[in-house]
Amino acid sequence: MNTGYSEAALDDILLDAIGFAKQAGDIHLHYFRKRELEINSKQGNDCDVVTTADRAAEAAVKQAIKARYPYHSILSEESGLDEQEHSEWQWVVDPLDGTTNYSAGLPYFNVSIGVRHQGHTVVGVVYAARLDELFHAVKGSGAYLNGERIITPSAPKPLSQAVVTTGFPYDKSTNPDNNINNFLAVLPQVRGLRRIGSSALELSYVAAGFIDGYWETSLHEWDVCAGELIASEAGATVDRYRHDRGVSIIAARPSLFNKLRELIKP
Repeated sequence: MNTGYSEAALDDILLDAIGFAKQAGDIHLHYFRKRELEINSKQGNDCDVVTTADRAAEAAVKQAIKARYPYHSILSEESGLDEQEHSEWQWVVDPLDGTTNYSAGLPYFNVSIGVRHQGHTVVGVVYAARLDELFHAVKGSGAYLNGERIITPSAPKPLSQAVVTTGFPYDKSTNPDNNINNFLAVLPQVRGLRRIGSSALELSYVAAGFIDGYWETSLHEWDVCAGELIASEAGATVDRYRHDRGVSIIAARPSLFNKLRELIKP
């Protein structure tokens, strides 16, 4: 089958994506916990914020992509779609995933870069600079953390021993479809239920086996593009479980996926 690209081309794209992610990570560290960091609410919603670091990181990554791949399109959180006509390639960028954590001085934040060819994600990079954690995956070639292969644990595990994570939509105070019902359903059944606050990092942590499962609704493609590939390539089971509330996703170690999925209701 003609995929339209070679393995060597993907290797080059991966190396570039890692380089772009590290540029963004340097920007994150420059502003992190510094007084010069400006924090603003988006569209008057105090739960949805943007910072100086978001904008600076996005500008740096987009400039680097355009210089290296001028005919590729870019979908990025802060500036939306920058489309190149007839392009088969698209970069999907969240320049700072976990902005609420970042703005509060918490270390769970990252840059997420996914690369799609003809609508299919073929490269994913998630870089958490403060934690010194670099996850990456290439379609069909597995997933890695700091250069070491990661494989999602496949051994059976009772749900009662699982640690899982979730998140809540930005309109949680005004929309009753806010995941609280699922939070209450899952909480008594698991060992621990956490809120990390970065979907890309949570998908990557499922991939590495640091957490056993994750679900969230009302996300965007830039939130999950890279992390979804990393989790899948590591062997996690991943599903977009509903299609009426943005991107709604569940990822878990295979032996726990169905048990967790049964608890999650629209």
